[in-house]
This record gives sequence, C-alpha cells and structure tokens, in this order.
Amino acid sequence: MNSLSRRHFLKLIGTSTALAATPTWLKAQTAASGRVVIVGGGFAGATAAKYLRHWSGGNVAVTLVDANPAHVSCILSNLALNGSLGLSQITFNYEALKQKYGVTVEAGQAVGAANGQLHLQDGRTLAYDRLILAPGIDFAPVPGLDIRRIPHAWQAGPQTTLLKNQLRDMPPGGVFVLTIPLAPYRCPPGPYERACLVADYLKRNKPGSKVIVLDANPKIMAEEHTFTKAFYQTHAGIIEYHPNVLLNEVDSTNRTAITSQGNFSASVLNVLPPQKAGKIVSDLGLTGGGNWAPVDPLTYESTVAKGIHIIGDSQGTSQPKSGHIANSEAKVCADAILRAFAGELPDPAPTTNSACYSPITAKTASWLTAVFAYDPETRAMKLVPEAFGEAPEATEENYEKMFDWASNLFAETFA
Repeated sequence: MNSLSRRHFLKLIGTSTALAATPTWLKAQTAASGRVVIVGGGFAGATAAKYLRHWSGGNVAVTLVDANPAHVSCILSNLALNGSLGLSQITFNYEALKQKYGVTVEAGQAVGAANGQLHLQDGRTLAYDRLILAPGIDFAPVPGLDIRRIPHAWQAGPQTTLLKNQLRDMPPGGVFVLTIPLAPYRCPPGPYERACLVADYLKRNKPGSKVIVLDANPKIMAEEHTFTKAFYQTHAGIIEYHPNVLLNEVDSTNRTAITSQGNFSASVLNVLPPQKAGKIVSDLGLTGGGNWAPVDPLTYESTVAKGIHIIGDSQGTSQPKSGHIANSEAKVCADAILRAFAGELPDPAPTTNSACYSPITAKTASWLTAVFAYDPETRAMKLVPEAFGEAPEATEENYEKMFDWASNLFAETFA
C-alpha cells in the first residue's frame, strides 16, 4: 500500500480544477466554431457542455440531452441510506449551464444517431458536427432479479430511497446481503463503502444484525488497506466478507441470492448487477462486441465510429468509472474537440486524475487518489505509481474534508 500524505492528496485533487481556466493555446483560437450534441447530463456530460462553451468563448453551439430534468449524484448517495444526507442535497439541475454558459438543454431520450443527426424517442432530430455520449452505465440481466423488490441503488434516486426504507424497516437481528459484480463496475470503492455504512447503521439501530458481502472478485478491489481494516476491526463481528462468489440467480420473492457458494437469504438484499456501457452506446454498436466502448484516450473519440466521443462510465479505457475521473475525461475531450474545430492536433500528453473519499462510519472517512498519464507506446492511459495511494487511517477530519471535495467537484461540473 502506497500511502500519501494528506497534503499531497489535497494537492493532487486540486488538479481537478487545473483545467478550469482557458487553455493557453485556445486564447487565440476562440473563433473555432461547430455544433456539439451531448447525451447524458452527469459528471461527464455536464462538464463537457460547460467547458466547450467556456473555452470557446461561446462560439461552439452545445446541446445537452437528458431524459431527466436534474442529475442525482451517486457521489455521497450512500450517506442517504443512514440519513446523513437527503437526496435533494445531491440533486443538480442544469440552470447554470443554460443561464451562465449558454448551453441548450433538451429533455429527451436518445435512441439513435446517423449522418450527423441524433434521433430522439419523440421523433425530434438534432444536428451535430461532433457527438459526445455520456450515458453512464446499463445493467446486464440477472435471472430472477426484480429491482422493484431487490434494489441496486447504483443509479441514485428512487432506488436509493427504496433501499433506505428497507433498511429502516429491517428487524433487529436481521441480515443485510450485498452482492458485488466482477470489475469493472461504477465506483470501485463504492460497494465496500456501502457495506461499512450499513454495518455502522445496523450497529447503532438494529442490534444483533449483520452484513454479508458476496464479492465476485478475488479480493477487495479498491482501498484494500482501508476496507480490510474496516471489515475485520472497525466492523468486526458485523461484516462477513466472502470473495470469489458469483451470483447465478435471485429469488426476489424470498430475498435470496443463489450463488456459486450456496444460497444466502436476507432481510434486505442489495444486488449490484454486472454493468456495461449505457444503452445508446450499445445500440449504436460502439462497444466492439464487449461491455465498454473502446476509445482513443487522446480525444475519447470512438475507435468504431468517427465523430462520436464516449466519456464517463461507458468508455473502455483502464481508468476507473467514477464521477471525478468522468469530470477529468470530459475536459480532455472538450479540449480535443475545440482543437479539432480550430484545425489543431489534440494534446499529445493528457493526464487525468481520480480522487474520492469513502465514509467508513457516520463520523469517519478515508480517501483514495490516482493519476493517469497517456503512454504513447501503448496509446493507453496508465496509472502513475508515485501518485497512487490511500489514507493511512479513516479519521473524523477526512469525513469533514469529504464534503469540501464533493462541493468542489459539484461546482466544477454543474455551477
């Protein structure tokens, strides 16, 4: 485990705003113009919309399409389960993008794209010179899973409320079972964070209860030092962690996970299904037969279709699927598109960074940071080892700093 000092960590997460200023080369290139349509108003899509307008001096027309009038952040959403936050506190509309930056926002469901036209479900079409797809994740089917009874809460909103209510109604001495799919999935530390917060909640409110974590992966996939300590010390006697457990089927009526290591019945069953690129990405054939969309990380342009860029959770690079790195990828993509409109080549050495805080109890949190740099030999983004690490301990100070980090990221994206 490569532990970084808190000062080094804060310096690294500060780089998330380093691209907020207009890139030097663009100050003389604001005459570049074009039309960009973006599908998806989460951390990737909203950031791309904001900076395409900001960096172009308003000369690039940007239309953002989303089926919902606001985005509910998955970041901090686990804190809604124990009542530390309300969903309204992590719900963001697009008014600043419209009023401050001049982004056109269209409510609608994208269903197809061809010949420079995005097709919406209601029959409308939107013309573009470049199309950015940032639809987040979709789920692979799990036999027997009925999410009306067995929530995933891996897309924040009504599913989060459903899971919160089930925890509230869980009897003392009950069992909470959480299944984790094979990586990659959205937010690598997220499932382990959820297990910790639920364990902490049960300890205080449902005596005698326990949490069973069924992980399809061979080990804890993020913040291994932090969560090993959390499972076996902080929440010892409450959390049971089982690696290498593949979910085969769900009995939704009886709240039972049917797995490669037997059946696990629960008072509350929380199934995180296997994940893949958002539906519009798959429907357009941009995954190349896999679960995620291959892209050129210099531009995030699809390697399958020219003129279409994929950012955020749907992209298929080695970078994690998280809100912070989606924000970072969006800036690289926006920069590359503006350079292309101005007849320039993309930045040959982009970097991105991912940082997050993970609450371990209702009062303490840890952190993780990683930086990725473009490798011209492999044409891929590679982890920078000296800039990777996690907090030595979960502390109350980290818990307070978590809200500063999140507020900064929310503002970077939506304000």
